[in-house]
Amino acid sequence: MNTLKSMSYWVIVALGSLALAGCGKGQAPAAGSGQVEVGIVEVQTEKASLTTELPGRISAFQISEVRPQVTGIVQKRLFIEGGDVKAGQPLYQIDPAMYQVAYDSAKATLSKAQANLTTASSKAVRYDELVAIKAVSQQEFDDTQAALKQALADVDTAKANLESARINLGYTQVRAPISGRIGKSAVTPGALLTANQAAVLTTVQQLDPVYVDLTQSSSELLKLKRDWESGRLKRVSDKEASVRLLLEDGTPYGAEGKLQFSDVTVDQGTGTLTIRAVFPNPKGNLLPGMYVRAVLEAGTASDAILVPQQGVSRDSKGNPVAMVVNSEGKVEARPLKTERTVGDKWLVNEGLKSGDKLIVEGLQKVQPGLPVVAVPVGKGAVAPTAPAAEHKQ
Repeated sequence: MNTLKSMSYWVIVALGSLALAGCGKGQAPAAGSGQVEVGIVEVQTEKASLTTELPGRISAFQISEVRPQVTGIVQKRLFIEGGDVKAGQPLYQIDPAMYQVAYDSAKATLSKAQANLTTASSKAVRYDELVAIKAVSQQEFDDTQAALKQALADVDTAKANLESARINLGYTQVRAPISGRIGKSAVTPGALLTANQAAVLTTVQQLDPVYVDLTQSSSELLKLKRDWESGRLKRVSDKEASVRLLLEDGTPYGAEGKLQFSDVTVDQGTGTLTIRAVFPNPKGNLLPGMYVRAVLEAGTASDAILVPQQGVSRDSKGNPVAMVVNSEGKVEARPLKTERTVGDKWLVNEGLKSGDKLIVEGLQKVQPGLPVVAVPVGKGAVAPTAPAAEHKQ
């Protein structure tokens, strides 16, 4: 009987110990519920250089369409398609035979006119002396003066005809009007050409430097001007603005360009206007028609608020929101107005001020109103799990 009482006592003691242990485990979360650590950065204003990235196309600095100025048969093509040519270099040879004959005839006509001028001039000098002593009549003297003027006019006409024949003979060699890269030929030897025909023989393009034609919306341009006028942005330079170029594959072009002009007319269909920049192209890497993106210096903001992108999330409506630790040590949600990205940061216009403690790590563990322990990023033991988790999503 005593043995049964002893066993019952120890069973009751054991059950009581288990119950106490269970109660201790259930109270543990309450003890640590206010000790969530988050990584924060302190918001500061800073000077930021703002840029604008615009799409564009490469176009040649100069383009010349080559056409014949005289009629004739092509004898030779004197260039290599796709090669470089110099201004004045012969490109085609047109049969010069008939133009050579016209030149020789005009030259002979000039010689004849000059010979007649010599005779008329000598006669006019003699009659000038004879009319003084009344050895010839006044009418005869007037006739010699008129003949002299006629001979002078014949010489001038012959000279003009000779020059015209010389020019036409020169046009039998079709020359490059500018220096640059020449395209394919539209004709071959034996083709009949007509003076000033509509069909193009070939095209020469100057590719160093080249133009980059960019498009910018009129609304963006107006906003930029308002920021300049209000003083929010300061111009980088009052001189020509520099432009950087990104090629189709995203690699930066090795040389900077200069902004040349902005168009004065907005396209009614797209609401954009054209901005033209000039880039050096000594190696010929930039070709007409190539798609590029240009980075323009928009201005400098002296008191910009730039925050890490991982510290800005979106609400259900897609509006930007940031979580900050307020003066009471609790999480507070702040709606933001962001303008653009600058590098790996957001440029914030409204919602944050200098000195705010922005949460950038541990965002998945907090909610508005929750007390937290703020640890500056890089100075505490906050595990950087938040960015990794967000990256996986």
